[in-house]
Amino acid sequence: MELEQQELDAFSILLYNIKSASTKGYYLRRLKIFFDYIELFPEKTIGERCNYFAEKGKVNSEWAFSNIIRFLQFQKERVEHGEITSGTLKNYWKPIKLLCESGDINITSKRITRGLPKVRRYADDRAPTIEEIRKISEYPDRRMKAIVYTMASSGIRIGAWDYLRWGHIKPITHGNNTMAKMIVYAGDEEEYYTFISPEAYNELNKWMQYRKDSGEEITEKSWVMRHLWNAKKGRKFGLITVPRKLKSNGVRGLIEDALWTQDVRKKSQIKGNRYEFQANHGMRKWYKTRCEIAGMRSINIEILMGHSIGISDSYYRITEAELLDDFIKALDLLSINKESQLQIQLCELERRDTNNDYLIKGKLQEKEDQIKGLEKDMKSLKQGLNQLFLLVQQNPLLANIKPEVLEKTLGS
Repeated sequence: MELEQQELDAFSILLYNIKSASTKGYYLRRLKIFFDYIELFPEKTIGERCNYFAEKGKVNSEWAFSNIIRFLQFQKERVEHGEITSGTLKNYWKPIKLLCESGDINITSKRITRGLPKVRRYADDRAPTIEEIRKISEYPDRRMKAIVYTMASSGIRIGAWDYLRWGHIKPITHGNNTMAKMIVYAGDEEEYYTFISPEAYNELNKWMQYRKDSGEEITEKSWVMRHLWNAKKGRKFGLITVPRKLKSNGVRGLIEDALWTQDVRKKSQIKGNRYEFQANHGMRKWYKTRCEIAGMRSINIEILMGHSIGISDSYYRITEAELLDDFIKALDLLSINKESQLQIQLCELERRDTNNDYLIKGKLQEKEDQIKGLEKDMKSLKQGLNQLFLLVQQNPLLANIKPEVLEKTLGS
């Protein structure tokens, strides 16, 4: 007996086409705003609303088109009044477009995108200062320093936490420092590797060791970030032995709490519905800026941030060791903790002193070798003169030549 194949609805196809959990959250929230604006069954679930819109839009594409235009025109007016940016307007269109594609709604995208204002190539914001990042990292949660130091020293996106397991972080010893190589988006088509600073690896290692000491079995498959557990006896939920992964949305919420609790973000700082710097992406901008200041090659920075380098993707072949050497240039500027900065500077001074010692010793050895060579030459010359004088004395024809004349002649 053959099983009947159940036809997938538009909402199921929509979810299938969204790659990450964080993007899924964004898309569903924006679709809700759209449905609320056009007053489409506010009492129903988001899935039911998506399926109804897709079914009706497939039958009557002009109905779907007119509702989309009404909604986007409203958001366009908000852009003109400075309430939102043109980039935000474009982000409202993305989930609606994907829903139309998932539900086979016959709408020509160009009929809509022609009227959208151009998006600026860069946001009018700034990177956080090192003082602001330090304040965030001081939020009283055991995980916070590990999160902030890792993001600041690697430039990873917030979504990377959904993939990161302990086995994806491999320590690298360099001089007196132990940093780490980190695999980002492991198993995904966008997988790449980057490096994290010694202080970031140290905080991650302390966090994992604390979990191990508390009773969790730590393996290479353990999620790097997990929910906190209930330490009270007799509790059945929130156990240390049953880890629950802290997803990227949880990490985002943790950073948001830190921003407000640590007085880094205030309502008075808002400008045009935006703050001076983005909570999570701001650290990515901070990373790139610091690496540029440190003198790293721009193409290497892009590689370590997981960016495409265009046609160079096919031709630029730098080794891991070469990338690490370039990354090490930025360690001082990427360090958040003052003690870590001082330690790195001390190691650098020790390295320079060692190099200077080798240089001085090399120069002294070179001079010593030169002196020994001159002494050897003088000894050979004296031996030659002695043999010559002996030859003169034994030869009657040369006996009348005075020694000082012969010596002067040889010397000239």
